[in-house]
Amino acid sequence: MNTGQPEEEGRPIGRRVFLGTLGLGALGVISAPTLQRGLESFLGGAADKDPTGLTGLLPNGGGFRYYSVATSVPRRNAENYRLTVDGLVDRPASYTLADLRSMPQTRLVRDVQCVTGWRVPDTPFEGVRLSRLLDAAGVRAKGTAVRFTCFDGTYSESLTLAQARRADVLVALRMRDEDLAHAHGGPVRLYVAPMYFYKSAKWLSGITVTKDVRPGYWEERGYDVDAWVGRSNGRDDEPTS
Repeated sequence: MNTGQPEEEGRPIGRRVFLGTLGLGALGVISAPTLQRGLESFLGGAADKDPTGLTGLLPNGGGFRYYSVATSVPRRNAENYRLTVDGLVDRPASYTLADLRSMPQTRLVRDVQCVTGWRVPDTPFEGVRLSRLLDAAGVRAKGTAVRFTCFDGTYSESLTLAQARRADVLVALRMRDEDLAHAHGGPVRLYVAPMYFYKSAKWLSGITVTKDVRPGYWEERGYDVDAWVGRSNGRDDEPTS
């Protein structure tokens, strides 16, 4: 719930908390589902306020690691979330969370593969096919790519228009049969099933049709623009499909 209070400034977690959490992971106490969910929630919150990125190294029962390139990320909910679709389109639009939930939903179950090496198998995602939003906006002839921006104020990504229209690319609202948590990019994130997970931008707020592909945050730092699993950044991982 939005309390109207100013959001707390992000700050690093303390050394004692970091080492204590690492010890819990090493002892394996996160195997129980309740403890797993609690630890994932804690790690997600800690990573959100940890500019060092060290929390991304911690193990957890769900297999995910928590990365953010911003020192803190504001929270959005059904009251204040908006997703804009603009750029080279005939009908720019702004969607609320309720708008997105009212649309036909697609469920995909795929392995999530990070380019750093970890993989989470058989992960369900649900949401609106990106192609549906692009069709509703009416992409102009000069539009050949799509740029994604996020309400963390920092992250961005891009796909070609052909990639964006794939049936396995979602504007995702749910993951693992639950509404997307803030730590996992909620309430709305991009999900590009056949590509490394850095393409699935968290905290999605903008979809802009452009003339050319614009390198995203990590592409500007050396990552491949085309991030097909097994065929980018010199890796040979098995495809996720």
